[in-house]
Amino acid sequence: MSAEFGSRSGAQGRISQWLRGRRPKETADDDGGREALLLAAAAAGLPLAQAAYPSGYRCSCDRVGCPTPARHPVSFAWQTQSTTDRAQIERWARHQPQANFITATGMVHDVLDVPLEAGREALERLLASGIDVGPVARSGTDRMLFFTATRGTPEVEDEWWPCELDCHPETMDEHPGLRWHCRGSYVLVPPAQLPGDLSVDWVRGPEHPLPDPLTILEMLTDACARYVGDGSDHSDQLAAWPHRG
Repeated sequence: MSAEFGSRSGAQGRISQWLRGRRPKETADDDGGREALLLAAAAAGLPLAQAAYPSGYRCSCDRVGCPTPARHPVSFAWQTQSTTDRAQIERWARHQPQANFITATGMVHDVLDVPLEAGREALERLLASGIDVGPVARSGTDRMLFFTATRGTPEVEDEWWPCELDCHPETMDEHPGLRWHCRGSYVLVPPAQLPGDLSVDWVRGPEHPLPDPLTILEMLTDACARYVGDGSDHSDQLAAWPHRG
């Protein structure tokens, strides 16, 4: 179902090679493969909902000048519509074979969303250190998504762990470095198509168990800090990660 980069032996070299290349051979290139990947994500507990898709270099939605083309849900009710029900996902996938899908975070899983170069470095270090890493996806040419267990949705709001890393769809531009997608946010789930012949693909598939986010957070933030300070062309666009409140 995914590019098999989870094993320790030789993992780092294969990850680097794949990330510098095109889409992996395992990426779904037909409706059957796409549907199988979506069902695998749902079977792993990731709640899915339909999203927009590219129409040329534009978005399939009717909004003029859509700010997030092919990256947003089609319904304002995406949080309540998100589901792992196999029959519903099959109906959606077959009714609209071009549609992308989002997965709602903060229910079962969170997503730590980092710049691609920082994510690549962190992933190689995590695997080399023997730390359990869950599903990981590459989004376009600039971001990497680390799927983790959620830190929870307590009934009492005062019990919520406030964090300036929390990222919601409307605050994406405020978090150019590390973003923490939890309650009230979402990310595209592979396989997804983006404008400009870009895509969202699994590096490590949803068959990998979701880790505690705190087991990988430190290495991710360290990699982001080095990426900001390495003098790259991107350093003026990225902020060091905020501290937890």
